Amino acid sequence: MKTILENFRLEGNVGEVLPLGSGLINDTYRVMTDEGPNYVLQRINHAIFKDVELLQNNIEAVTSHIRAKLEAAGEQDVRRKVLKFIPLKSEDKTWWFDGTSYWRVSELIEDSMTIETVNPEYSYYAGRAFGNFQSMLADIPAQLGETIPDFHNMELRARQLKEAMAADAAGRASMEEVQAIYAKMQEYMDEMCKAEQMHRDGILPKRVCHCDTKVSNMLFDKSGEVLCVIDLDTVMPSFIFSDYGDFLRTAANKVAEDCPEIDKVEFDIEIFKAFTKGYLESASSFLTPVEKENLPYAVALFPFMQAVRFFADYVNGDTYYKIAYPEHNLVRTRNQMALFHSVMAHKAEMEAFIATL
Repeated sequence: MKTILENFRLEGNVGEVLPLGSGLINDTYRVMTDEGPNYVLQRINHAIFKDVELLQNNIEAVTSHIRAKLEAAGEQDVRRKVLKFIPLKSEDKTWWFDGTSYWRVSELIEDSMTIETVNPEYSYYAGRAFGNFQSMLADIPAQLGETIPDFHNMELRARQLKEAMAADAAGRASMEEVQAIYAKMQEYMDEMCKAEQMHRDGILPKRVCHCDTKVSNMLFDKSGEVLCVIDLDTVMPSFIFSDYGDFLRTAANKVAEDCPEIDKVEFDIEIFKAFTKGYLESASSFLTPVEKENLPYAVALFPFMQAVRFFADYVNGDTYYKIAYPEHNLVRTRNQMALFHSVMAHKAEMEAFIATL
């Protein structure tokens, strides 16, 4: 670890290097120094993020733009309000390849914490933080690339499901329940794919989005105030539906996404209201009428898209998602379809609430 760190422009002498956090994608370490700031060292998951140069260029463009906005606004303590990545000693790029793995270093934001709690209070903070994040990046001049191409492309997921059913790799496509779920999904497929069509029609823009919105992807100070948005690997061009709908898919389901007790799956309208209030307080300045009008669609889109992905994986023989038992992906599919239907049942209530804001 210390040999890797020698390649970066660090202040102070490196002392302890200890594991940090419980992230599922990258390996993360806390780096302690004797005099300078402390740091975060990460091994980037190259299996998921194929183009590390594009990944880091995206992150540098975003953090530089936010930092300039904060400084122009006279923000105090900017170093705690946006991530800062450290360049190499030999050149200005912010990643190091050791022949096997890719590494990067950022300054550790001291006296900060993440929160896993999902309740109306923290959902409101999340909505405000992610809306503000998008707002600050609405005028970014840099052209960002897709770190995971077609990550939230519903048309692609629809094609993948159709191909899975045709291939029937695991011999499951002819099962009665599989046929019934597939038929039910087809009833909504065209409607759920409308974002891509609206984009082709020129009425729905792509914006710089976080694409992994959850409460734990924000840093809070000790008083509970949001400092900044973190985990920027998935920051890329997308529809604003990505950040808005994906948060509510997980936060507003009253049970876990693989809970087999389908009768307990329910859309939590209070979480929706809190997140939406915070989001529109900070994002309304740049959202178009079409984007605002389709926020309820975004809430329905993400459980539907995830159901399609779980279902296609089940039909394919469970080749993508880790499973704990043979019907795990089928249970996930039932769960997410139940959440989708619960969301659809609240459509009028969602529209009425958004109108009040």
